[in-house]
Amino acid sequence: MNEIEQDRIRGCAVGAVCGDALGMPLEFAPPNPLDALVREMISGRLPAGSFTDDTEMALAVAESLLATHDLDPSDLARRFLIWYKTNPPDVGLFTSMVLQGVLQGLGWEEAARRAQEHSPHSASNGSLMRCWPVAIARWRDWQRLLAESALQSRVTHPHPDCVAACVFVNAMIYEMIHGVHKTDALGICLELDLPEELRTVIRMAPSRNRGALRNTGWVHHTMEAVVWGLVNTDTFEDALVEVVNLGSDADTAGTVVGALAGAYYGLGAIPDRWVKTIGGLWLPRTGIKIGAGEIITMADRLSGL
Repeated sequence: MNEIEQDRIRGCAVGAVCGDALGMPLEFAPPNPLDALVREMISGRLPAGSFTDDTEMALAVAESLLATHDLDPSDLARRFLIWYKTNPPDVGLFTSMVLQGVLQGLGWEEAARRAQEHSPHSASNGSLMRCWPVAIARWRDWQRLLAESALQSRVTHPHPDCVAACVFVNAMIYEMIHGVHKTDALGICLELDLPEELRTVIRMAPSRNRGALRNTGWVHHTMEAVVWGLVNTDTFEDALVEVVNLGSDADTAGTVVGALAGAYYGLGAIPDRWVKTIGGLWLPRTGIKIGAGEIITMADRLSGL
């Protein structure tokens, strides 16, 4: 690993958390007008700079990878359940449905199958928001990256669009860590085995008008928003600001575009004022405080697997 690759890997991790925290107070809000974009981390339902369930579930993915080295879905489901039992203030509806099944004694696969059967058209972004640790852990192994990105989604979100979105985002991160230009990475990853409707959404995203972007919890809307933001901006800061100010599911869209833009521009491009502000408690580990330093250390450990 050279210094540039390390900076991009660290940027992916810290960028994801920055996007989560920047988007947190804008969640469920309407889009902000262009002359009133929020560019600073402000308080909302949590103090300024706080991360949400997006980062908390990503931390569970990271800890599982560090403990098992291979992505073990049973271990991952167990860690999700430990987190779920801490009564986090914000849990996605589909994730909650699956984890309730696990809590009642079902295996993760059966719990996810029953939840999807109950809501067959549900394709929410709950696995997409937490997928980036897999990209960091597998930044040197394309095939494992593809397989484990899909598997981590299936633990709670088995819908083909959810699975494919995780694979696509992590493949983009992989390409950009290795120095591929963001638009070239987009073209490469559009050749992956994706559901055709999702492929079309991603391909058309850069040309969409801001006013047409909805940014809901549907994985199609999240992918559209983050690809639009990544391609149509020239700095890490602008990518995040543009996307989170779309409102609605702002923290998840912020997390995903933060991971992508961080992998492209690197840690050194992330505003220092944001890096110094992010933080929160990781309740499954007796409320340990997690800030940028801990996120960087985690990224370094993951990238060494």
